[in-house]
Amino acid sequence: MTPKPPLATSRRAVLGVGATLLAAAPAVGATPKTNGSEAEAMRILERYAAFGDKAAGGAGDNACGEWIERELQALGYACMRQPFDVPAYEGEAPTLSTGAAQACLIPQAIVKPTPGLTGRLFTPNQGQGEIALLVLPYARWSTAKGEVEKRVKAAVGAGAKAVVLVTTGPTGEALALNTPVDTPLFDVPVAVLAPREAEPFVQAAAKGETATLRMPGRSFRRPAFNVTATLNRGAAKTLVISTPRSGWFGCMGERGSGLATWMLLVEWAAKARLPVNLALVATSGHEYEYAGGEHFIAHLAPKPADTALWVHLGANVAARDWHERGLQLAPLPSADPQRYLLASPHLVAACKAAFAGQPGLEQTYPVDPKQAAGELASIVRAGYDPVMGVFGAHRFHHAQSDDMRCVSPELITPVSKAFEKVIGEALGKT
Repeated sequence: MTPKPPLATSRRAVLGVGATLLAAAPAVGATPKTNGSEAEAMRILERYAAFGDKAAGGAGDNACGEWIERELQALGYACMRQPFDVPAYEGEAPTLSTGAAQACLIPQAIVKPTPGLTGRLFTPNQGQGEIALLVLPYARWSTAKGEVEKRVKAAVGAGAKAVVLVTTGPTGEALALNTPVDTPLFDVPVAVLAPREAEPFVQAAAKGETATLRMPGRSFRRPAFNVTATLNRGAAKTLVISTPRSGWFGCMGERGSGLATWMLLVEWAAKARLPVNLALVATSGHEYEYAGGEHFIAHLAPKPADTALWVHLGANVAARDWHERGLQLAPLPSADPQRYLLASPHLVAACKAAFAGQPGLEQTYPVDPKQAAGELASIVRAGYDPVMGVFGAHRFHHAQSDDMRCVSPELITPVSKAFEKVIGEALGKT
């Protein structure tokens, strides 16, 4: 497969460039030659991919939510939307320029626009100026809170009027970073530069040269909604199954693999003879520090005392693994092992048996609020027990090229089957 060409500037400021691939992944739309559940998983993946970018409250996210509603109603679930609002940004994509070098950036939410800020480009601890260039250490970055927040605020404290982040990681791409939903983390414009495009700017910063950051779009808020569904069987307690559906870009490995697993699981749960009621949620607002999940827990979720089990399918449930040589990436048929399965202590043995041989998931960890991440951490903090869930970050996590090359139905069905087994054992399926 040839490298993907750079993407043109768009009004939505969603820009990036694909990683170089050494070998082709299975073609999008290829018909699986295996069982029916894999064919169903492929159908779900292709439909999710067709919605395009899934930014919370955007056209792709909303269309995806409407599709999920129709799918759940066809299975007999009663659906209801849970509305809330999220930040958004639209307009000309931000750029950083110095001398002959210019690069398109990802705007860091909650966006503080600027029609154009010109000043000395500098690297903290190596100079001073108006535009700080922060080259982050190698990691699979996902959030602006914590380490990134600390570095940006230190740069602002040193006099920076704007900050450009370089999210050094396995793909060489700019990575979008999660942020709180209500209050901006930063008082100055912040944007993200792809590591593979950073070198001219690193050199310019070392010399204290002048640069210009433009981020002239519009920052605003817009409505979003969770899709919630119930199936009342008159039972004393309820099984909750949750997954996020929104993400910065197409997010096929990050979100698509979990959504496909979730949809296989909720179809099974609707047909299985489980002695519980069912409550489902496919949340929006994940990028804003799990806003949709927090909203569901606070207002619509069954109380902990009324919950028999909560199963959460977070990021990187079944994304593809890759051979990695620098920025040269080649797809593998196996799943990325950087996915974590946590479960209440009495479920750990059952999980280890059911997920045996599945990279990453085979090592089940007892639930610990300090180790849980994403919506799973919110669920645990809210007092739900028993609980089990997956979270993680594959190589293309939060990158624009997290597309159909990052997923495969053959990786999804073993996860859904393992969850079915543990849920059935935990609830005493009849």
